[in-house]
Amino acid sequence: MPEDDRDLLDLLKSELAFIEKGGYGRSVRTPWEPTSAFQDSPSCPVFPSHSHTEECILMSFVPPECRTESAPCHHIPLNEKGETVDMLERQGDQQRLEEAMASWLRAKIAQLEDERARQRGAA
Repeated sequence: MPEDDRDLLDLLKSELAFIEKGGYGRSVRTPWEPTSAFQDSPSCPVFPSHSHTEECILMSFVPPECRTESAPCHHIPLNEKGETVDMLERQGDQQRLEEAMASWLRAKIAQLEDERARQRGAA
């Protein structure tokens, strides 16, 4: 797979918009199928192949000990409790999962925007 050249900030904003628009929710127009957060999103860096590798743009958020997992993005700590997509998906509370993801995405977006604004100010 070629290295992902998309901007991380744009990718995170795209994922947040996807969640806010009910992207992982059930559509009345299509049969129900289980979905997997991050992996079944069109903003997923490796969608639709799901072939996660070191080239994944989200890998910098994955703890080093989890980078060899089949879905490393599911091991990104989403909150101060250290809850991950993997943990929350196993609990089966889709709303709680999406709320945790949205909160994490908002925080990362704000952090990246702040870092970029400081870099522009320093230049």
